Parts: sequence; structure tokens; C-alpha cells
Amino acid sequence: MNALFPDGFRWGAATAAYQIEGAAAEDGRTPSIWDTFSRTPGKVRNGDTGDIAADHYHRMREDVALMKELGLTDYRFSLSWSRVQPTGRGPAVQKGLDFYRGLADELLDAGIRPVATLYHWDLPQELEDAGGWPERATAERFAEYAGLAAEALGDRVTTWTTLNEPWCSAFLGYGSGVHAPGRTDDAAALRAAHHLNLAHGLAARALREVVPASAEVSLTLNLHAIRALSDAPEDRDAARRIDAVGNRIFLDPVFHGRLPADLVEDTAHITDWSFVRGGDLEVISAPIDSLGINYYSPSVVGAGVSESPSPWPGAPERVRFLPAPGPRTAMDWPVDADGLYELLVRLRDELPEVPLLITENGAAYDDYADPEGEVHDPERVAYLDAHLAAAHRAIADGVDVRGYFLWSLLDNFEWAYGYGKRFGMVHVDFASQRRTPKDSARWYAEVIRRGGLAR
Repeated sequence: MNALFPDGFRWGAATAAYQIEGAAAEDGRTPSIWDTFSRTPGKVRNGDTGDIAADHYHRMREDVALMKELGLTDYRFSLSWSRVQPTGRGPAVQKGLDFYRGLADELLDAGIRPVATLYHWDLPQELEDAGGWPERATAERFAEYAGLAAEALGDRVTTWTTLNEPWCSAFLGYGSGVHAPGRTDDAAALRAAHHLNLAHGLAARALREVVPASAEVSLTLNLHAIRALSDAPEDRDAARRIDAVGNRIFLDPVFHGRLPADLVEDTAHITDWSFVRGGDLEVISAPIDSLGINYYSPSVVGAGVSESPSPWPGAPERVRFLPAPGPRTAMDWPVDADGLYELLVRLRDELPEVPLLITENGAAYDDYADPEGEVHDPERVAYLDAHLAAAHRAIADGVDVRGYFLWSLLDNFEWAYGYGKRFGMVHVDFASQRRTPKDSARWYAEVIRRGGLAR
């Protein structure tokens, strides 16, 4: 008996520009904040950079052929803002746009739907030099960039995502500083979160002015599946605080046109929120066609004190994170598919009219090619099977989940971890750039062919 998914379910894989493209200084591309950050001593393991990465810029056709072989119906990729509009303002660079036009054409020829993300963390360095996401002007520049991308690709791309994981951009980039640009300023992080929300709203408007009415405009959030350590009031309050700054800081403005009142109160000692101007929330809350959910593992929180600097403004003096039980990935993240189910059911209850896409889900393990050149990754297969089963259970319980995008198609530059963590279902030998589908890739291809899980 098979656990089948609905007809038309979208079976995809996902990547991000800086993590796979390479060609960092070719055809007019200029540095992004990740080029700068990766060159800052001590910020990225082993001093790794994305200069070459998986060399997708030169091997795009080979990679699309792999996708076709696996049977993907959709491919989620991001555009490099620095490749399209190197200074973050002014006209686009046609060679940069030509790469993405060529990618979209290659995908369409292979029968694969292109799913384009406008921003996956790689802000042009010149915009960061002008203040970055804490400045309102960055949101305005982003809308202009969205319009350029839509003009160039609107006849090919029918699914558009404005931002990927704005929580990471705001709070890892400007709060804890473990991601680019590496700043540690709680007030700046909260300003960045609002301006990312505003950027989403402005970009969605810019897209709709250009793309066909049938095109899908979306946003992808890494919502946190949060569990309180106990029912004690102080532990429940810890979970509330993390939910406010981890989830509702984006959900409430985008879907309800409001700021969470408890978040404003929690952070009153950091900012007065005067950067939120009249009309902002109306722009941010314009309807979208779907919501992307990225999920890897749950969080367990209780009363206590967290390390500083923290990505949780208003919470570190009252909240501590505790290890969740169960097996762990090479990232030391707990494996718990129930967290995905809980998150999907929550969204069914809170946003019943919004279709959902699982836009990232996957795991890093210590993969290697054996003497026969094969890569066996049974732990990843088990991880993916459990999480797809959770998604299937959620659909059976009335959640409108319309697609699943495995993270990631390829082993890649894993941000501050460099090349030491492998999330791909396709192994990449970074010295030779040889691609080798892992057992998980063959397993996923069979799931797609079957339309569901074998049970």
C-alpha cells in the first residue's frame, strides 16, 4: 500500500545562488555581503568562500539534466541580486539576466517548473555599505530589483518568491552576527525585520505590475516549531517570547496587517518601533498566493538566560534553549518530523485560506563516496521518509500542502560552515566538480515516480 499525495503535487528541490553558482566575479557580478563576510577571518570555517562553490554557473545544463533524470516537477532557485543589479540600484546587467533566462528555458524544455526566489541572503555589498536592511531605502531598492527581474523573466517564471527566511537575514545577520553582514545590534535587527517585511510587500506589488495575473507570488519563512519545556508559567512565557520574535514578527504583519503587541512590549527597552510608518502594514499585508515553509527541526525552550549576542531580541535574558531528544544530524539538529506536522496544522488553523509549500526540508550527514564511487546515505533517506510521511498526514488532516522541495539538490557552500556540511541528494566532489547522485536521490526519484511513499 502506498501513501499517495494529491494529483498535481509539486515535487521539487531547492538551491540558493551564493551556495552553488560560483563565478563570483564574472559577467559583471560584484561582491555581496556573503563575499565580504566569507573573506573576514574567523567567520567561515576553513576560510571557505562561494567563489567557485558547485560551479553551477558553468554547469547549469548538466544540473538541469540531473533534475530531469530524477523526475523533478519543480526547481526552486534564487537569483543573485549582485549578478542582476551589481550595485543594488540602476539598470540590470544583461549577462546576469541571460543566465537566469537560460536556466528558465532549460528547465521548461525539461518539463520542470522554474520557481524563482528574489532574495536568499546575498545583499549587494554597496547597499550594506549604505546601511543595509536596517535602512528603509534597502526595501525600496529591492522593489526596483524585483521589477527588473519580473520584466526579464515574467514570460518564463510563473512562481515567484520574494524573500527566503527573512528571520535569518535580520537576526542572524544583524543580531547574533553569525551570518553576513555579521553585525550585533538588537535595534538594527528589529529594524531589518520590519524593512524585510516592507521589502516583501513592495516587491510583491512590483511583481504584480509586470507578471501575468496567473503567476503565483509567495514568501518563504523558516517558522519555528516551538515547544515549552513544561507547563510552568515561566516556561510557557519563554515559548511565547520566541514565537513572537521567531514567527509572529512576520506572520502578523503579512497576514493580519499588524505588529504583535507582546513583541512590541517585549522589545520596548530596545526600540520604540518608530521606524514603522503609516501605510507600511497595508503594503506588507497585500494578499499573496502561497506561503513557503522551511523546516528542519523543532526548538525546546524554557525560562533561563541565553548566550549573548543573541538572535532573539527581547528574549535572551529570560529564555534558554534546551536539547531536544532523539537522533541528530551532522549539524547537531534533532530529527523530529512531528514538528513539521505541528507547524502545518497550526498554519491550517491560523491561515486556512493560504496554500502552503514545503520549500525546504532536508538534513546534513557526513556523506562520502565509497571505493566504487557510490554514496550511501540511509540516514537521509530515513529523515526524508519521516518528514514526507508527516506532510502526508497533515494533508489527510486538511492542510492545503501543494508541494515539497527537498533541500538540497547539490552539496554546496553551507554558509558559515563552509564546505564541511553536506545537505545535497547529489554529492559534489568540490575538487573535480563531479556530480554523483546519492542513494537518497534515487529514493526520491522513486517517490516522485510513484507519487508518494511506499508503505
